[in-house]
Amino acid sequence: MSREVFIIDGARTPFLKSRNTPGPFAASDLATAAGSALLARQPFAPDQLNEVILGCASPAPDEVNIGRVVALRMGCGLKVPGWTVMRNCASGMQAIDSAMVNIQAGRSHLVLAGGVDALSRAPLLLSDAMVRWLSSWYAARSLGERFAVARKFRLGNLAPVIGIMKGLTDPVVGQLMGQTAENLAWKFGITRDEMDAFAVESHQRVALAQDAGHFDAEIVPLIDRDGTVYKADDGLRRDASMAALAKLKPFFDKRYGQVTAGNSSQITDGAAWLVLASAEAVERFGLQPMGRIIDSEWAALAPEQMGLGPVHAAQPILDRHGLRPTHLDAWELNEAFAAQVIACLRAFGDDAYFNEHFGIEAAPGAPDLARLNIDGGAVAQGHPVGASGARIVLHLLQVLRRTGGRRGMASICIGGGQGGAMLVEAMQ
Repeated sequence: MSREVFIIDGARTPFLKSRNTPGPFAASDLATAAGSALLARQPFAPDQLNEVILGCASPAPDEVNIGRVVALRMGCGLKVPGWTVMRNCASGMQAIDSAMVNIQAGRSHLVLAGGVDALSRAPLLLSDAMVRWLSSWYAARSLGERFAVARKFRLGNLAPVIGIMKGLTDPVVGQLMGQTAENLAWKFGITRDEMDAFAVESHQRVALAQDAGHFDAEIVPLIDRDGTVYKADDGLRRDASMAALAKLKPFFDKRYGQVTAGNSSQITDGAAWLVLASAEAVERFGLQPMGRIIDSEWAALAPEQMGLGPVHAAQPILDRHGLRPTHLDAWELNEAFAAQVIACLRAFGDDAYFNEHFGIEAAPGAPDLARLNIDGGAVAQGHPVGASGARIVLHLLQVLRRTGGRRGMASICIGGGQGGAMLVEAMQ
């Protein structure tokens, strides 16, 4: 398991904000578009991949095992296995981790791994009452039986169940993900102004990065059936301000809460891919790696505290390599909620928290804010759940190469009370 794992290249779609209607692209469309463009610029043929691994939290009913569907659509051929992984918000990072393990084990040498979700297409579901009524209706054999069933119909049966709300609710503690962010705001005394200020800065950083072309190397433009071109992440609000965000009402805890749509990540559609290779594949195909994976870690904690998952996943990696958060040249900490990122930073500097959860008397200190999400994050760009873990690894390497940095950490919180982290090293 000591084989080196290199990241050769990567690409993603623009992240497209949900507009309360199904977006122009299905998840398989997004993954196919980004993956096809990425493979087209490689010195190997798509059918020379050993496998395709795709993370997806919410595939459509006609995209079961979306990893295989997309592999075939990208022209990888009948003999390249394609499979799907799901670890909620870290599905894309899980795909990379699974590829890494297979390369380390010698089972694979060349893997396409990434993540996708089209959350705007999350379904509206029938209620249990409506399903039971329909079951009775179709079971009825005579006109009299159907008349009796019809009399039991209630208009309330037609009320839809919103799939995205079900998916973003933890079934163990019964809390929406945003409510877990409220828990952290209370735990660490995070104010509404602090959350909104973080959100405004995220938008500002994304705007500066777009204007400087910092996303150009990773984004593959999309064209819909009407010929409309999508070239950039479209959730950015260049006019974001404290005054504008202050007008928004709390969404998850309407009476006492502080977490709003403005200081939360956006519901978004998008896909991201990376090409991973062993040293043998690098030599065989003459590849030029952009970086390598040094280490990864998965952690678990209380579901109602899930936003602190990045701390629990990153700290074991730092311990193994004798590092502190400030030793790294760049961090990508996925912005599920402004409160959640701020809470992670507070936890990294909280002696009592580290003593309780890690048995460490002195906290290591928070990452350098100047090196954290320097091009903004999901509050402004969006969080297509399955794709975000892959996006932050890809962009972290882009940042390191652009700034001349060496090592960086990509970390993400995961619904259900988990965290994921990946330490990478750039190759200049």
